[in-house]
Amino acid sequence: MSSISNNAIRQVLLLVIILLLGMVLFFQLESFIPALLGAYTMFVLLKKWMYILTGRYKWKKALSASLLMLLSFIIILLPIALLVNMMSSKINFALQHTSSVLNAIEQFIHKYELRYNVELFSQKNIDQLTSWGTATLPRVLGATFNSLTTIAIMYFILYFMLTDGRKMEAAFHEWIPLKDENVLLLRRETNSLVYSNAIGIPLIALLQGVIGLIGYVALGVNEPLFWFVVTCIASMIPVVGATLAYVPAAILFFANGMNLRGIILLAYGFGVISTVDSFFRFWLQKRIGDVHPLITAFGVIIGISLFGFIGLIFGPILISLFLLLIKIYVSEFSVNKNKLNNPE
Repeated sequence: MSSISNNAIRQVLLLVIILLLGMVLFFQLESFIPALLGAYTMFVLLKKWMYILTGRYKWKKALSASLLMLLSFIIILLPIALLVNMMSSKINFALQHTSSVLNAIEQFIHKYELRYNVELFSQKNIDQLTSWGTATLPRVLGATFNSLTTIAIMYFILYFMLTDGRKMEAAFHEWIPLKDENVLLLRRETNSLVYSNAIGIPLIALLQGVIGLIGYVALGVNEPLFWFVVTCIASMIPVVGATLAYVPAAILFFANGMNLRGIILLAYGFGVISTVDSFFRFWLQKRIGDVHPLITAFGVIIGISLFGFIGLIFGPILISLFLLLIKIYVSEFSVNKNKLNNPE
């Protein structure tokens, strides 16, 4: 019976210690994962310009990183912050006046209940929705504070990623225990997926919001810019998407007796707004990063539950990386391929 070498025992023990320490660090720093993923996304989008400023124009790393971070905040995050602030004030008002909002909806539905002799909205449902609204308000306010904290930490991490980007990428190549071609494949595919989701999702949301805004203005919806923001944000939500915007807007038309406008808005929403989402979302993401539509759909659902808002980007990436790692594993360790490549 052959004995286990001391070197193998030392290797196993070291791996066990590394795994245990990694688990401890992961669970202690779990709340910082969205900030880390956000920083990596920004790094992928900005590193080309960082290398141009420091390489071609000989700028200092600190100055280059600071300028790029400032520009990214102005171009990307500031508009998002303004939109979220606009939405938060409306949502907070609605949640604080849940009873009056539900009473208005109840009166509207009760009219049709009497007309068609059906029960659509029971007192039990009203009580449940009221309780939900009361419980949701603190979570909305807490989520706003957490988002601000995450953004601050994200930029803190991003600064060091930009200033030490080349060292980080060199360490990635050195530490990953794979063939050089597979390391390059992993890096290339990851960057491509980040581009696909980080650029594709906001573009589709903006496009869908603009299409919706045209309809809102044409039909005379009150506060069309507000509904434009709602459409942009709702379009990022899987399955239901922009229906969360134009269906409530149509209900308001019905509640005010403008049935024809409500019907036209629903037809425009389902026939135009949702079609734009279904077509361009999958077409653009597949063209940029060759992402399958099913990966996008299921990835968004998984990502939001794991990472929150940043999961819109990294949910599809997780599924794609899972499939890519399987492909790399087959390339690295497939017995049949090794036998073919090294026949006895």
